[in-house]
Amino acid sequence: MNSKPRIIIVGAGIGGLTAAASLLKRGFAVKVYEQATVLAEVGAGIQSSANAVKVLYDLGLEDALDTIVVRPQAFEFRRFNTGEMMYRIPLGETHERINGAPYFHIHRADLHELLAKAVLAMDPDCIVLGARAMGFEEGADSVTLHLADGQRATADVLVGADGIKSAIRAQILGATPASYTGDIAWRAVIPTERLPRGIMETVSTVWCGPKKHAVMYYLRGGTLMNFVGLVEHAYPENESWTQKRPWTDLKADFEGWHPAIQTVIDAIDRDGCYRYALNDRAPADHWSTGRATLLGDAAHPTLPYLASGAAMAIEDGAVLARCLQAHASIPDALGVYQDSRLERTARVVRESAGNRGLYRVEDEQEMRRRFQEMNMSKSRSEWLYSYDPLTVPLTNR
Repeated sequence: MNSKPRIIIVGAGIGGLTAAASLLKRGFAVKVYEQATVLAEVGAGIQSSANAVKVLYDLGLEDALDTIVVRPQAFEFRRFNTGEMMYRIPLGETHERINGAPYFHIHRADLHELLAKAVLAMDPDCIVLGARAMGFEEGADSVTLHLADGQRATADVLVGADGIKSAIRAQILGATPASYTGDIAWRAVIPTERLPRGIMETVSTVWCGPKKHAVMYYLRGGTLMNFVGLVEHAYPENESWTQKRPWTDLKADFEGWHPAIQTVIDAIDRDGCYRYALNDRAPADHWSTGRATLLGDAAHPTLPYLASGAAMAIEDGAVLARCLQAHASIPDALGVYQDSRLERTARVVRESAGNRGLYRVEDEQEMRRRFQEMNMSKSRSEWLYSYDPLTVPLTNR
């Protein structure tokens, strides 16, 4: 019989599936409960740096990923109207040489599908759909998940990976205030066959301007262009990725911006524009109990200004699996996991929020000076990209 703890994971998103695959690979019995009735993912592009790619490769996804990802050569920060280069962070071979794995762009749905296949290949019965979590009950020797249909599921460990509106988060942390950043986010994906050939090199371009910025990069081998527009807006709206808004509003938000941005916006499906509010939450100082813990956005919701939210969830899944393997005591394992992740994820949360202001500096010379002063290329490699979730020393208790 398997003497390892039985694990329940709530949420079959990127973080939950990474944790499930990492745990199954180490011989744990895992059951994932997902409220959706179909195993699918919404959204658009993900930027995945070396720190996350190391985990995905460790799960055996390297060959499959290589057929669908885009490997950008650089981050480019350009002025919103002239297109002038303000700063450049090399990626490509430079990123891989320094940090030990590549940097790539991938469609969220593609990564989700690969992770789901990896989980189901190890355990075809691992994922339960149509199962909405309402809360949990924790005992000395077990933890029981309460589902909306009245059913119960009992195991040794419970992991809440069900996002910012997590029922597990609410029970562990209570009400946590969210403050509107002042930004709404537009997202759209455009087939590149609609765009002029060579409209942008194989890079991730951040267009920086007053009161807003935009990000563009390729997906699916260059067949899609991912567009994200972040705009100061007086009134917050729903924090949902699936809200459609009029294309004319998107067009108006970027009036007067560079012709490349106008060309991309003009090629977007008129019924394919999504807009949602961006809310900020202070980093939590804990997210574990004796037998329950959180990961990903349920633990440390992160703004998109550092392009690292998904990477943090992937890291969480790998580190959690290592901790549960290394410690016989579940409270000790969850405590070490929490302590090993708190400082790093809090820094990502804070620096993500801080980048918003950098991308909005109105004076060109001041923006250039700020970029050079921060030396983001060196800084990010030193602390963000070089991290290895598979080997980083775990915090001792």
